[in-house]
Amino acid sequence: METIFYCPDITTNPQLPEAESQHCARVLRMKENDNLLITDGKGVFYRTVLLQANPKGCIVSIEEEMPQPKEWNFDLHIAFAPTKKLDRMEWFVEKATEIGIDTFSPLKCRYSERKNINATRLEKIIVSAMKQSQKCRLPQLDEMIKFKEFIKQPFAGQKFIAHCYDTIKTPLTQICKKNRNTLILIGPEGDFSEDEVTEAIEHGFTPISLGKSRLRTETASLVACHTVHVMNQLS
Repeated sequence: METIFYCPDITTNPQLPEAESQHCARVLRMKENDNLLITDGKGVFYRTVLLQANPKGCIVSIEEEMPQPKEWNFDLHIAFAPTKKLDRMEWFVEKATEIGIDTFSPLKCRYSERKNINATRLEKIIVSAMKQSQKCRLPQLDEMIKFKEFIKQPFAGQKFIAHCYDTIKTPLTQICKKNRNTLILIGPEGDFSEDEVTEAIEHGFTPISLGKSRLRTETASLVACHTVHVMNQLS
């Protein structure tokens, strides 16, 4: 499997960021004139030649641009309440990036156990997962936002909210339509409040079930992500 490097502004500044340069020059010990495969995270791979192997900033020359078609023909957006334990949230972000997702939105909910996130660390995990899974599109990580503010934002597509209350809900496998932009809300370990569920429904979100088991936040988030992809792959 070919190593992929990430350089978001490669066309205007063909120099790898310092973390990528250290991996290239110090870890992999790549030398001048070696070939590198780089992505800008915007859907393009670049065949390049290493001109200067400097751990603080490897300089490359672009030999070929290779735009890639998107692997799924819809936008998948999951808004979730970050978990108290960071490793669980990081696990979800990593695995969802590997499966395929367009946008992460951390939510501040009534029963949220975590009120802030380390965006820099999460972005590093997302970049690493993108490269590991041989992708060239970097998911967007939004700033943390209050639940009430988020549900008022416009979204062109189908909108769902997963919760655990004993009310009418439709399994995601039965209601998710193919080839449609999809937004799914996943609550904290204590679930959304009943008022939050009601407000979401009033703003066009449809209540869904992700199965009979009660799932942790990070598990529910990943199940939702994977289910949308599976439903879109069915004939």
